[in-house]
Amino acid sequence: MRFLHLADLHIGKRVNEFSMIEDQRYILNQILDIVKEQEVQCVLIAGDISWSMKAGDSLADLNWIDNLPGKKIISKGNHDYWWGSISKLNSMYENTKFIQNNFFTYKEYAICGTRGWICPNSEKFTEKDKKIYDRELIRLRLSLDEAKKNGYTKFIVMIHYPPTNDKFEESDFVKIFKEYNVEKVIYGHLHGPALSKVLDGEYDGIDYIMTSSDYLNFCPKCILEE
Repeated sequence: MRFLHLADLHIGKRVNEFSMIEDQRYILNQILDIVKEQEVQCVLIAGDISWSMKAGDSLADLNWIDNLPGKKIISKGNHDYWWGSISKLNSMYENTKFIQNNFFTYKEYAICGTRGWICPNSEKFTEKDKKIYDRELIRLRLSLDEAKKNGYTKFIVMIHYPPTNDKFEESDFVKIFKEYNVEKVIYGHLHGPALSKVLDGEYDGIDYIMTSSDYLNFCPKCILEE
């Protein structure tokens, strides 16, 4: 079993200040080749899929993802404005699924998650941010609880935003990861200068995996192999 992870494809627009995509078609073909060569069974994509603003406009980008080999599981990013009804999204494809207050499985793993948000003690964190942050904590817990109710004890979490602030202080997201004995957390969102402060590696028994495309040099990485 091979899991690959990726995030922040930002399909449809060149974002030179972040991902440095010079030829998006070449990059997407490179990703497709990697997934095929490694005989991947599941691809986890932690948000910011498409620059499209509306659901209909994002269809070509989602179709490209669906055509990747294996099962695809997607969590929401802050730029995924096309993201609509979760039930409608999950009815679109047989092999591409979307996480929001729910979970999906691969063998003994429950794949859970939410978008996340900037964490307290981050620069410019406001009361408005606190409300969104609290809501995202609820969504993460709903996802994990649903998996737990169905008998799952092995968890991989997808979250778009970093799960801590830039001081790496323990957030409520991290407390929830510990409470549920989450094995791996994949996230993205960070680009450019922010890549100098990345939580990547094992901390307190949890494997944190930074997955922004430009951080990975647009080369999906294997996070699990059995």
